Parts: sequence; C-alpha cells; structure tokens
Amino acid sequence: MELRIVGCTGSMSGPHSSASCYLVRARGMDPVTGVVRWWNLALDLGPGSFGQLWRHIDPVDLDAVVFSHCHADHMADVISLHVHRRWGPAKGRAPIVVAGPAGTIDRIRDIDGCGPGEDYAGEFRVQELIAGQNVQIGPLSLVPSPAWHSVPAFGVRISGPDEADPFRTVTLFYTGDTDECDTILEGARGVDLLLTEVGFTRADTARGIHMDGERAGRLATRAEVSAVVATHIQPWTPVEVALEEVRRTWSGPLVAAQAGQCFTVGRSFGRSLRHGRAGATPQLSELRVPVGTIPRDVSAQAGDELAGGVLVP
Repeated sequence: MELRIVGCTGSMSGPHSSASCYLVRARGMDPVTGVVRWWNLALDLGPGSFGQLWRHIDPVDLDAVVFSHCHADHMADVISLHVHRRWGPAKGRAPIVVAGPAGTIDRIRDIDGCGPGEDYAGEFRVQELIAGQNVQIGPLSLVPSPAWHSVPAFGVRISGPDEADPFRTVTLFYTGDTDECDTILEGARGVDLLLTEVGFTRADTARGIHMDGERAGRLATRAEVSAVVATHIQPWTPVEVALEEVRRTWSGPLVAAQAGQCFTVGRSFGRSLRHGRAGATPQLSELRVPVGTIPRDVSAQAGDELAGGVLVP
C-alpha cells in the first residue's frame, strides 16, 4: 500500500503545495476484469489538488474519493473532478464512490452553485460515512472514526496489502482535521503510519478544531504508532517549528509532508526512518519523491533526493 502526498498545506493552497489531498494506492484483483491492477483512493480534494493529482495518476483511473469533512480546503476541487468525469476523458465511465459525512452531496451542490435537481449520478455514487462501518475500495478497507472539529468530521483508518508481501496487511490512519479525542486515538491505535494534522502551533488558539504539534505527538505516542507524517502545516508556519513541537511528545520516526512524496507503508518504514539525519537525503525504499510529471503507475526509484525536505531522526 502506498501513500502519495498530492497536497498538504494547511487550510489553503500554499506557495509549494495545493491544499489537502492524499492518494492511497494498492494492487488488487479487479472483479470485473479478473486482472490485478492499482486501486486509487483520494483522501480529500482541496483547492488546486486535482491538477496535481495528474502528476501521480491519470484521473480517469481514480476509484474513489473520501472526504474527511466538508470544509472547502478539503473538498473544493471535487468540482474539477465532476467536470472531468461529465465532459472530459472520463465521460461515460461508471460513477465512482464519493464518501463523506452526512450532507456531502448538498455541500458539493453549494460549491457547484447547483440546486437539488443535480444529483451527479452519472459521475459519483455519493455515500455517507458512518462511524465504525467499513467502506471497501478494492483491496483497501476504510473505517471512519469521529473527529473533534467545527463541523462533522472523520479520521480514517485504512488497511491494505503490504507491497512486499500481499498476504500481510499494513495500516495507516489519517486524522483529517481534529483536536485530540478518544475516538481518533482508538482509530489510530497501532498503525504502521500516522498521517496527522499539525494545523497550528502553541502560539495559536485552536482547541476543538485542530491539533498543535504537542497534541499530535501525544496522539502518536498514546496510540503506539510506528511512524508519523506531519501534515496540514500552515504556509506561514516554519516546518521546523511544527516538528519541534511534535518532538516534545513523540520520540519515534517523524517526517514533514511535502507534495510529491511517496511512502510505501509497511513494517520497515519506521525502522528505516529512524536512521535518517536531519537535513540529510534519506536513502529509503519506503520514501520516494517523484520529480516532474509522473506517468501512470511509474514511481521514482529508491534513494531519490528529498529536495528541500525535513527528516527528523
């Protein structure tokens, strides 16, 4: 199972990244064709992210989108996806799953400027996320956990096949936007990779909405995860400040999300990250940073440079 960082800037697009979008991929059997293929799931689709998604996959090949919540910075580019599927190259394809909290389709209509007569049935199969109820996308199993945010929101635990051993399951948890709470803690417990928001720093007041670095690190420690990717850092916040806060409460492997990163989720991920040095180029098969346009199903090779990246031992 792969995690690709399409966009990661907090609350808006920034100078180096679009807003939130994370591509989760895994190989599995297609029940229609009987052929093993890549399954592609987008977690959130914030402003500017649909264009960046093309650098990772052909959007025609997207199987599902899951919205952690319905704030615009996590879903506004669903309209680009709608246009692509109704009038673009994906026209005529079967509708894909679009899942989110209750009211997701109404929120899509609001952003699109459409009334209740628009159901998007030709493009999307809109379904409501229910806490604790599994959503299956090919080989990927998703279980939502209620988050603590200013609107209905979920974190998502995803289980999928290990790239090295498809008979073994690996796990990641995406917090979405949330403050620390018991439901997010339970959802994240014991995962191989925690993709956690660090929406603000201690200098900001965001209780009940976002975590600062200390609370994100405490979540990772209490949940006993293997490794942490810190994301949703505001464009005005120095990455080093956010990571230093996480470090106060988390002593394990830690890296800051950057657009273009590709993580292979698995047991060796945390152990490999632990040997990195701050500011050094990580020599990891688990951390690949694509450069330039990425053709369909082509990844950068192990050891590619993490340009401008931050790796904390």
